[in-house]
Amino acid sequence: MNYPPIEPFHSFYLEVSKNHQLYIEQVGNPQGICILFLHGGPGSGCDENHRRFFDPKKFHVILFDQRGCGKSKPYGSIVDNTTGDLISDIEAIRRHLKIGAWHVFGGSWGSFLALAYAQVHQRPILSLILRGLFLGREEEIQFFYQKGASYIYPEEFENFISILTHDEKKDVVTSFYERLISKDEKRVKEAAKHWSYWEGSCLKLINTTRSIKEFAKEERLLSLALIESHYFYHGCFIKKDQLLEEAYKLKNIPITLIHGRYDLICPIENAFLLKKRLPHIDFHVAPTSGHAATEVEILEVLHKALEKL
Repeated sequence: MNYPPIEPFHSFYLEVSKNHQLYIEQVGNPQGICILFLHGGPGSGCDENHRRFFDPKKFHVILFDQRGCGKSKPYGSIVDNTTGDLISDIEAIRRHLKIGAWHVFGGSWGSFLALAYAQVHQRPILSLILRGLFLGREEEIQFFYQKGASYIYPEEFENFISILTHDEKKDVVTSFYERLISKDEKRVKEAAKHWSYWEGSCLKLINTTRSIKEFAKEERLLSLALIESHYFYHGCFIKKDQLLEEAYKLKNIPITLIHGRYDLICPIENAFLLKKRLPHIDFHVAPTSGHAATEVEILEVLHKALEKL
């Protein structure tokens, strides 16, 4: 179980470029163990449930909406929105809050960003807690958006690509990206809805209509679809296999990794590949779980990892 709902003790905006202001909040105990929460997507933003992973008496939690999503401004912007920009933003937050070192907690896209940040800035990292690992490889993107997950959820995938022409279906990510950056508002909204509902359909081993609707909330449909397609179209703005090739930089950082065996969004192969590069990783397989952090097995390991801190 997660902790009861809690409100931030401090929230503010930080201008990180001429085009972006980040919404940031601090939760829990200002004197507690400092931990940064990195949300998924990219483009989904934080919500009140993310605060509830952490014991508010023990942790000082930093949460922020990444560029273009949530309460950050401007909403839905992909201008100056790259992995390098997000890494710079994280470090800007740390310096602004005068935090010497912190633990970093991220799932899905948040795990990708945690690794990317830690590979550039090892010194402030006390530990990493990662869930549903995403490495930003082309194979992963093709598996989820072209062929792979489609074999498990054929009806949902057929609905996902039903708005595309025959030729557009040959490259689903590019086709959705081009629709999402068009000036036709109706076309954009339709593409955003199909993109988000497909992802929501694959979140858990056993999905419900409620869980899909919770994931594809109206207020984040555009940011999720536009920013995800922007990153995936551009190869997540990293070199091929970069996070694996530079994993050696993290050999002295404690890492806990939890991955659902039946994760269709981020295949469990990702976790095994990283574990091979970094044998010291404390790796846990959730044997009957999918991708979502709310899967019971995954949640239990996440809480145990936090208790160890």
